[in-house]
Amino acid sequence: MIYLNIDDREFYDDAVVLVRSFYPRTEVGEYDGQNVTPEDIIIRPDIPEKEGRSRSELHEEFKTDLYKKLEKMTGRTLPWGKLTGVRPSKIAVNLIENKTSDEDIIKLFMDKHYASEAKAKLALGVAHKELGLLGQRDYVNGYSLYIGIPFCPTTCLYCSFTSYSIDKWHDRVEEYLSALFCEMEFVAAKLKNRRLDTIYFGGGTPTTLSADQLDRLLGHMEKCFDMSDIVELTVEAGRPDTVTKEKLDTIKRLGCTRISINPQTMNDAVLKNIGRRHTAEDTVRAFLLARECGFDNINTDLIAGLPGDTAESFENTVNSVLRLDPESITVHSLSMKRSSALTVSGSFPEALMGEEAAKMVSYARNTLKTHGLAPYYMYRQSKTVGNLENVGYAKKGAECLYNVYTMDETHTILACGASAVSKLREPNGSYIERIFNFKYPYEYISRFNELLERKKGVLAFYEKYPYRN
Repeated sequence: MIYLNIDDREFYDDAVVLVRSFYPRTEVGEYDGQNVTPEDIIIRPDIPEKEGRSRSELHEEFKTDLYKKLEKMTGRTLPWGKLTGVRPSKIAVNLIENKTSDEDIIKLFMDKHYASEAKAKLALGVAHKELGLLGQRDYVNGYSLYIGIPFCPTTCLYCSFTSYSIDKWHDRVEEYLSALFCEMEFVAAKLKNRRLDTIYFGGGTPTTLSADQLDRLLGHMEKCFDMSDIVELTVEAGRPDTVTKEKLDTIKRLGCTRISINPQTMNDAVLKNIGRRHTAEDTVRAFLLARECGFDNINTDLIAGLPGDTAESFENTVNSVLRLDPESITVHSLSMKRSSALTVSGSFPEALMGEEAAKMVSYARNTLKTHGLAPYYMYRQSKTVGNLENVGYAKKGAECLYNVYTMDETHTILACGASAVSKLREPNGSYIERIFNFKYPYEYISRFNELLERKKGVLAFYEKYPYRN
């Protein structure tokens, strides 16, 4: 147990995040002078002087002092230093827009935030790529659509998303789709005069639906929304064991331009460890089938740091996927989410796997670069092994605009389905308002009228913040 003996609660949350970064899987609490054992660690952070200083300056000084203290206590550094935000590339984007030189940006990441040189260069490279992609389209006057299908064949060991077994929910899928169709109709009416740029079907695994259900879902979307300006429509076919020719033909016919087939690993033993029913060979089969069906923009997701994986076997995964020649590869770092079975078990050697994961992401970055795949979007999650990051790599012209829009929080993301979160961006400013759907599918169905009341906030938002050309 680690106790924080802190005089000012304003800095408590900053302290917890940094302490947990250095001491993964260790409980952190507030010191009250009672029930402390000799094995416990007590940390007393320094509180900066407040007079005449802004809140952001105070928090930066606080995190700097605490980071240095933890660095000395543990003998360790973190790859992203004291940066705790989910979008480090956004810092670089703002600096580039303010005419800061590349050299000064790298220096700032290293000297101010204590990030490693490799991570500083990664953030800078992603920032330049994002700005180039954003410059291709008037994104301010557009919006993107997210549609969530919260069903999977099984729940992976590491997963904390609100995904549910399609076997157990089979008899209620139609009920869920009926509600989803109604929500799509409702929100489409609220933005009928806005331009729809990109669409993303996520989950869960959308391809757990039957071909007929996918046909009706995408067909209903075409009825609700003006598709004339769409530049990208992604469907996650994440689990290879859900992919069939009939489903692929269906989504291709209905306008899908990009799919994602996500093995996470090409190591069959690791697949078994994480609770997946498919094999590496199933991934190859699904990928080749997608090519036969005419898909020329395929992404593949991988995860570094999975239980039972090693740096050597991850190298084999990267090389195996590269032989399939996908247009993009997204390399995630394993995140130890609180509610996942992996975290609850308490048996995962997180600190040790963090070292292995760092080798994995480094190998991926260097190898993908030699194969013409450049990083174009990036984000970080809490409780990630090794304090690492998630990075999307793509061939030139195959980048997913939806990913860039949502990570850069560039324009409105209108979201439908269980657990979906709409992010409404002020068209001529930076304010973002969030509207949360109910998290669980049974709640989404049973409280649907309440959900529609929430969604009336979309129209209210744009009455308050109208578009101005």
